[in-house]
Amino acid sequence: MPKTHTKYVCQQCGGQYPQGYGRCPGCGEWNSLVETLDRPPAMRTGFPRIASAASPVPLAQVESVSYRRLRLPLEEFNRVLGGGVVPGSVVLLGGDPGIGKSTLLLQVSNLAAQHCGPVLYATGEESAEQVKLRAERLSAIAPDLYILADTDVDAIAQHAASLRPALLVIDSIQTMQTDDLDSPSGSVGQLREATSRLTRLAKNDGIATFVVGHVTKEGNLAGPKVLEHMVDTVLYLEGDRYHAYRLLRSVKNRFGSTNEVGVFDMQDSGLAEVSNPSAVFLSEREDRAAGSVVAVTLEGSRPLLVEMQALVTPTHFGLPRRTANGIDMNRLILLTAVLSKRAGLPLGTQDVYVNVVGGMRLNEPAADLAACLAIASSQADTPVSDVAVIGEVGLGGEVRSVNHIRQRVVEARKLGFERCIVPERNLRELRGETAGSMTGVGSVAEALEAVGCARH
Repeated sequence: MPKTHTKYVCQQCGGQYPQGYGRCPGCGEWNSLVETLDRPPAMRTGFPRIASAASPVPLAQVESVSYRRLRLPLEEFNRVLGGGVVPGSVVLLGGDPGIGKSTLLLQVSNLAAQHCGPVLYATGEESAEQVKLRAERLSAIAPDLYILADTDVDAIAQHAASLRPALLVIDSIQTMQTDDLDSPSGSVGQLREATSRLTRLAKNDGIATFVVGHVTKEGNLAGPKVLEHMVDTVLYLEGDRYHAYRLLRSVKNRFGSTNEVGVFDMQDSGLAEVSNPSAVFLSEREDRAAGSVVAVTLEGSRPLLVEMQALVTPTHFGLPRRTANGIDMNRLILLTAVLSKRAGLPLGTQDVYVNVVGGMRLNEPAADLAACLAIASSQADTPVSDVAVIGEVGLGGEVRSVNHIRQRVVEARKLGFERCIVPERNLRELRGETAGSMTGVGSVAEALEAVGCARH
């Protein structure tokens, strides 16, 4: 059999070299050489090459295959994955250190071992005894949950092929390595080769695989970007490690939507799912606080009510500050300019701070009007209470319509908000709602008049 060798390939010019250099001799790029396996083709035997069994067929004649998802008794987790775990899929989970990635996957492994079949939990960061201590604290010791403390990806693949688990967990991919490469674990070559072998195992044997990945200080997954292209789903566990709530968000999902978000509460016994996040985000809100407005946002198919806070203070420097936490900074700058130009608010000499309570990050424009009213409420020192706000704001100061308005209003009413400020064009979709409870506005100035924060 021909032997397998390694070579170093430049990721910029494609040059190949027998050893690694700090700088590519071909193009001069620094740190671009990556160790790669060089698999020589099999020796020619003189026999004619056998054609592949695959042949092109009309797409209309291809049978539709429905994936049999593994549903766990953890609905927030199922929601983010699109309805459950797909057999044979590879899921990459990232997050800051200490955020709860290992805790979440150990809980998921325990539930899968109880309801779906054997589970293999391979860890390269802890010993089996350390995992047992955490499992006892989480009460996650199912009979079919197997622990393997090893960093050799080939050995893990062999154990998985013999055990045939319903779920395979790798914690973490940065600690995995193969003896075919000389580079240390965590290098680009080892990361790519280990992920490739785990992906091949998952697809061939139908084993759902979860891979934990470290993140950089910028918040991106460490390692080459090709890792995210090799896997089926990429999840991020977000939140402040010093606060209780964690958000599980999908940024890539071949089997479901990427707009869903799961909310968990970090407790002594592990991560507990939060079935009604809106009530949690509004639990500590003060009713008569100036600068506080309730926004109704949509995360995937779930409407959420969050508290939008703003603080407007006189600036002590020549250039006023704009600080945003939970919304896009450029969006905040745009909204303050609209308030100054279209509503006449004197914000040119004021510092403006906007914060979304609970660690949520709002990306959809339907929260624009709530941010504007929170800024105006703080500037006028006038509370805006018992009202939910929905609407997108344009550069002309107009309030534009948003989608799924009925779902948003129904969710607001469940939490006791009978009055809602909505775009005027959305009123036609709310004809069946109680008269007088909906206030339609066509501009930011009308919205400020409706809540008593207009400048006179």
